[in-house]
Amino acid sequence: MNEPTLMLREASQAPGIIAQQREHNRQAILRIVRKIIEIDPPVVLTCARGSSDHAATYAKYLIETRLGVPVCSFAPSVASLYHADLKLKRTLFIAISQSGQSPDLLSAAARAQKAGAYVVAIVNDEQSPLAACADDVVPICAGAEKSVAATKSCLGSMSAIFDLCATWRNDENMKADLDALPIQMAAALEADWNIALNRFVTVRQSLLISRGFNLSGVQEASLKLKETCRIQAEAFSAAEVKHGPMALVNEGFPIILASTFDAGQNGIEDVARLFVQRRAMVCISGVHIEGAITLPLPTASAPELQPLVFLQAFYRFANDLSVARGLDPDKPEHLKKVTETV
Repeated sequence: MNEPTLMLREASQAPGIIAQQREHNRQAILRIVRKIIEIDPPVVLTCARGSSDHAATYAKYLIETRLGVPVCSFAPSVASLYHADLKLKRTLFIAISQSGQSPDLLSAAARAQKAGAYVVAIVNDEQSPLAACADDVVPICAGAEKSVAATKSCLGSMSAIFDLCATWRNDENMKADLDALPIQMAAALEADWNIALNRFVTVRQSLLISRGFNLSGVQEASLKLKETCRIQAEAFSAAEVKHGPMALVNEGFPIILASTFDAGQNGIEDVARLFVQRRAMVCISGVHIEGAITLPLPTASAPELQPLVFLQAFYRFANDLSVARGLDPDKPEHLKKVTETV
């Protein structure tokens, strides 16, 4: 029997990491929230690349819906290439990174701080340059991640963001939902998606669709299909897909839809049925749609946490699919673990 890949071993560590993370970060998050309440930011800026930017998408939906503060994505090149003078007083600037080493992210954080922002780094390497330059740090606590494809660090970033928001709101229900999450993620690790795996072995392109909180999940899933499986996969909102990408979908076209189990669910199921009518190869997580492949998946205790449960199952699927396609998910061609962009 073959040894599990690094990607699968690291992804499987996520439930334990998240279970320990909250207690480890308790005092740091309380300190950060006190500062946030003091400055009362009218806007939050996120800054990230790759998988960390998908965690930033998650932060946008969570902060805007649960705290009512607008969240925008800050383009690192505004600072690193164009050296723009910024006006960021009372802005909460959240930089998210696994390595904390990319020059453009460091430049953006430093310029934001100089412009008056309160800079919080959500970072896995607590000794990194990003951690050193930030005003405060929320550790991801994922430990060393050696596989090129990020898994546990992305999930750890998302759980840290949820913890920060729950504390900011002083919401005991959110805190209880986070406490229950590791058990749900452990169950997601056992989800059997082999029926879809067998059909995706020869796939060259795919669309991944969700909405709201789980838009972050399909963004991350599409990146993993590119990185580990060489599939040209693109993520879209169930609303946005109707504005052009739908023209791509015809008989046999592979689609993965991630359920949200919230206000966006009906729209996702409507799109699934539409694609079934076109005889596309439709896979949907957690629900039964006539003519579609059901991807078994536990339901998170709160819809806001469903993206983490989805990704926990998806990482296993992407790993197994990569191996089935004769690839090495730990060492994607032309990629390296730390990407340094300017």
